[in-house]
Amino acid sequence: MKTFIKTIALSSLLTCSAAAMADQSDYKLMVIKTATAPQPLEQSFNSCALNVKSKNYAQAEEICTKAIALLKNADGPKFKVRQLTSYALSNRGVARLKSNNETAAIADLYEANQMSNSTMVSHNLTRAKEELSL
Repeated sequence: MKTFIKTIALSSLLTCSAAAMADQSDYKLMVIKTATAPQPLEQSFNSCALNVKSKNYAQAEEICTKAIALLKNADGPKFKVRQLTSYALSNRGVARLKSNNETAAIADLYEANQMSNSTMVSHNLTRAKEELSL
């Protein structure tokens, strides 16, 4: 029964859409619209973006990492899981960049960009490369 409920909850990822939050630095932060994903995932995902926006970068990195771990164990549609994972990696990359962990940030952003054909993720990678003069 628990697996069945988990499958139903993760199937809602099909209807999940990510919205971008404009950050002061012109990076795009992705969030999950309310009630479109399982509660722990939605909470981690959105809390990550909120902490980046609030400049709590260490906490944002930790929470984004939790969201990525939750997605690794997700049973939802592979395309949607990959897309959401790329968004979480992008958010974590922005958090790492803002906390001056540039190598890890660029690694996250490149990985996110390879996973998803998202203009928001691509924007963050391009913006980071410009900021770091790469």
